Amino acid sequence: MTARAPKEVLDLAHARSAARAARDWEAADRHRTAIEAAGWKVVDRGTDFALSPQHPPDIVEEGRIRYGSSASVPSRLGEPATGSVTVVLLATAWTDDVTRTLAALEVHAPPATQVVIVADDPAPEQTERLESLHRAGTEVVWTSASLGTAAALNAGLRRAAAEIVIVTDTSVELVGNAITPLVQALRDPTIALAGGWGIVSGDLRRFRDAPPGDVDVIEGYLMAFRRDDFAARGPLDERFHFYRNLDIWWSLVLRDEGEGQPPRRAVALADLPLRRHRHRGYAALPEAERDRLSKRNFYRIIDRFGDRRDLLLERDQTRASGRR
Repeated sequence: MTARAPKEVLDLAHARSAARAARDWEAADRHRTAIEAAGWKVVDRGTDFALSPQHPPDIVEEGRIRYGSSASVPSRLGEPATGSVTVVLLATAWTDDVTRTLAALEVHAPPATQVVIVADDPAPEQTERLESLHRAGTEVVWTSASLGTAAALNAGLRRAAAEIVIVTDTSVELVGNAITPLVQALRDPTIALAGGWGIVSGDLRRFRDAPPGDVDVIEGYLMAFRRDDFAARGPLDERFHFYRNLDIWWSLVLRDEGEGQPPRRAVALADLPLRRHRHRGYAALPEAERDRLSKRNFYRIIDRFGDRRDLLLERDQTRASGRR
């Protein structure tokens, strides 16, 4: 065991070992996620473990900090919420997509909407544009290397100030005020998350698109949830470096009230003024590679929720046609 790990990380590692010994895999997974979000990797060695740093360092350049891990980003989650909604998005390698999403937010987002952009090692041509946005008051979180989808979102979510958080993909364009209906939906305490598109499953192995209404999962193209729930149930599992299936995992985490308890709801809202464009992160990869990365992510869902059919609306049915 390395002595360099801070006490809070060691405490998490010991708690994880105790959970593993008790076969409490959900708690063990939660502790591992917290350890990794803090910038450390845990390797099991029988009944013992080893800890080692897993993230690149923070870098200070020209008065700007580039963060090497999500845990390095100063968090607002312990502060009282201010404002009604925060929108978090990742600056991808496709500059035009980011520009389109931000332009739509500027026109259609309610006044005082906080926007947080995570510059997760963005394309060089985006740097000047992001710096200009930062100077104009938009919050930009810079990374020192590509952290991956979940870690980059964690970095942005740590800066969320408002009660409701909306995570949007840059393949989605607002063509009207889609934000207010999402905020209003979350006034219902039975709803854990809401969005524009949902999917359902009969067996947690195969998923299919669902019509508006109650669903099993809100797709990650646009999803809204409470900041307090992220603080209590997060962070996102940073092993989801690739984006696919992270939305399934996070939707189930937010909905899960424990076995034997009715799960909270996920609701896809009808007729939100949204336009979907080509998802560049999907299209840019060869089919075999995206299938490999998707499958690796899906195993993480099965590890945690594989036998939790109580979380499914159609758990007694098996007609789902393979989607992911």
